Order: sequence, then structure tokens, then C-alpha cells
Amino acid sequence: MRRGAACIAGLLAAMLFAAPAFAREAEQRRAPEPNTLVPAGAVRYAPSGFPDRIVAAPAEDAATGFAVAWRTGAMVEAPWLEIVEAGDSPDMGTPRRIRATTQALATENGAAHHHRADVTGLQPDTLYAWRVQGDRTWSPWRQLRTAAGDDKPLTLLYFGDTQNKNASLTTRVTLEALRHAPDARLALYAGDLVSGGDGEDDNEWGEWFDAAGPLPSLLMVAPAAGNHEHFEEFEDTPRERRVLGAHWPLAFALPGNGAPGAERTTYWFDVQGVRVVVLDGTSALDLGTAQVQAAWLDDVLAGAASRWTIALIHQPMFSPRQDRDNALLREHLLPVLERHRVDLVLQGHDHVYGRRGGPAAGQATPQYVVSVAGAKQYRLSDAARGTMDPVAEDTQLFQVLRIDGDALRYEARTATGRLYDAFSLHRGPQGARRIEEHAAGRIGQRDCPRAATLKGRTDRCWE
Repeated sequence: MRRGAACIAGLLAAMLFAAPAFAREAEQRRAPEPNTLVPAGAVRYAPSGFPDRIVAAPAEDAATGFAVAWRTGAMVEAPWLEIVEAGDSPDMGTPRRIRATTQALATENGAAHHHRADVTGLQPDTLYAWRVQGDRTWSPWRQLRTAAGDDKPLTLLYFGDTQNKNASLTTRVTLEALRHAPDARLALYAGDLVSGGDGEDDNEWGEWFDAAGPLPSLLMVAPAAGNHEHFEEFEDTPRERRVLGAHWPLAFALPGNGAPGAERTTYWFDVQGVRVVVLDGTSALDLGTAQVQAAWLDDVLAGAASRWTIALIHQPMFSPRQDRDNALLREHLLPVLERHRVDLVLQGHDHVYGRRGGPAAGQATPQYVVSVAGAKQYRLSDAARGTMDPVAEDTQLFQVLRIDGDALRYEARTATGRLYDAFSLHRGPQGARRIEEHAAGRIGQRDCPRAATLKGRTDRCWE
């Protein structure tokens, strides 16, 4: 009996000794996950007579209107949107009909028609039911509440880059965000929604909408364009230039009030006492619109009667990633943001988390935030570790903003819902701002535990 027990103990010890080596070997055997869940040669996102990729965006005044974009096959021309005030009976009355405009798009999944319908003349803080038409088909009825008055509380979501492996890994972030903020009226995306340029752009857009899940059925979506929404035309030639991808102008029905030269990727709108201004960092950096956008931003902010202001842009004013420096944005856009004391500047691009105040000492605003929702994860620079607090690597995040009167509360949470960053801005006399940090309940700093990615890249943590 004692001999048998000794044998078992020895076997267990050997297994424990071998476990770390086995884990290392298993890690080495892991293959990098493909960018989409669509196998080569498979067709997953072919357009059809059934409406899909349905998403609402705010009108300039989100209390009185919104616009809807959707996709069908090429057999559908100028379909209808129907809308009616939502009621408790399945008989909600005779809906109002709005004719959509249609544009064609050829993709690797086949010829598609993208439609847009602008809904105006709505009542504030009112729940509407609406649906869109396909080929002898309709979408399910969806419900959306218009923005309320400036004195009503507002909850909104902010996501950094989604970009890679959207269906596989961004989906869980979306669902966790909705679980934490079921009352959200608006979702802001900081650009690079997809990666693009790999021959399956339409698959990537299909997966982005899969990852968004029920979110576009519940609230309005306002995205910024990132560099991956653009592509390089005539690459590696003297004629090389940035060009906006074909999907972007059709995927979202955005307000048409942008900066000259960047009308399709810049816009602004008002929602419950907040003016949101969306900028295009790629156009500013690569297409020569930095000065024009700065002048437009100055006018838009000067005309704001709102209690709070938020700017959304893809590339950060202060980059937390090593070897990135968007000096042109700081030269032209940063002075405008600082002069108008914009409350939050929400950014993406660098695939880490970092927050800092502006260069003006003693000022609570602007607060500059960089975040990432998707799977691609970079590494922080030493400068970011010294100038930003908190910071994070290797972490998928979403942000919840709750605005109630003279207080704005910000929370950044991980994909599992854990609190990573939290603060409040308080509005005082003559618009003065005070910041209050909330340290209780936050988890500790997260740093990348890996020396390299599965592909062997040491400049990234995960991809």
C-alpha cells in the first residue's frame, strides 16, 4: 500500500513539474486567429432581398430627427421606411412613410444597394417604432427614443477601435456595455471600425454589424472615421494618396454639416444638452484639411449653447503609443479644443488605454482619453506611462458616460465589466469645471504579460 502511494505521489510530482513546460508548448502551438470568422471561399454576407446592416444615426438635432441606413440586394430600388409612435398594442396605427435614396456598391460578396432615409419632424423624448423595406420584405419593427430636453439625464457609450476579429471578440464588449448601460441613448465609435484593405472588406463590415448586435436597434450610433476607413490609392508610387473607402459614406446616414473638404467624415449634433463634434484625423494629417477643420471646429463650438461639449476623433492629440506623434493635430486642432474648454476628447488609434488632462496647468478640461474595444493590442510608450494616469495594455474596454445636469460621470470598464477608470466633471459658475477622481472599486493597472504576439511581433501585445 505504501509503495502504491509513493508511486502516485511521484506521478503527481512529475505531472506538476511538467505542467509549465506543457503550457509553454501549448502556447507555442496556438495559431493566430484569422481576422474574420468567414473561411476562405465561403460566402457569409451576400446581400439579398432582406434588409440588413440597419443603423440609425442622430440628426443635427437629435430630439427631432434621426436618419437610417440599411443594405439590400441590387433588386431593391428606393424602398420605404415606416415610422409610428410606439404603443402597447400591436396595432400602433397607420405609419408615416418616408422614401429612401439608394446607392449601389459592388463588393466581394456581390452587388448591393445601400439605402438612406431621413426622419424629421419628430417629438422630443418620444419612443418611435420603425422598420425598413426590402424586396417584398420588411425588417422587424425597431424602437428608438428621440433625445429629451437639455435638462434630462443622458447616458451614452464610447468605444475605441474595434477593427480586428469583430465578430469573434468585439461582440462580448458590446453585450457587456449594454448590460451596464441599458438606458444608453447614443453610442460613439472612435474610428477604425474595420481593418480593411485585405480583400474581404465587405466581410469585415458584416462582422462589425454582427458585433454591434442589438445596439443599433436600441440607440443611435455616431462614428468617427479612422485611417482604416481610408485606403492607399496608387500605393508606393509618386501618386500615392489616401482615399475614403467606398463603404463608409453608405454604411451610416450621418448629418451633412461637416467641414469643407471633409464633409463625409466630419459632423456635429446636439443631444440633451451636449454638443458632439466629430473630426477626421486622417483627413487632417494626410489630406491637408487640418486648418479647415480647425476653423470649422471653432465655429461649431462658438455656436454651442449646450452645457457640455464632446469631441470625437480617431488619432490622439497625445499619443500613448511609442513612435507616434500627431504634431499637426496639436498645431491646429488642440488650440481650439483648449480655447473652448471642450470637456472630453474621445480618441482611438493606439490600441491601449490612457487618460490625461490638457497642457494648460490647473484646468480640469479637456480630458483626453484613448481607448480600444477590439482585439488588436499595442504597447504603451515610456512617455505615456509618465504623463497619463491611468494607463493599460492588453485590455478590451468600453466607456459609459452619464450626464445629469451639472455633473458628468465617466467610467471605463473592461470586457468583463470590471471598473478600470472613473471620474466626474462638475460644472460651476460661469461654466467653470472641477474634476473629481473616483478610485474606489477600480482594478489595478494592467500591463502586457507577453514578450511577443503569436505571430512573433514584439511591438504588439496581441493581434
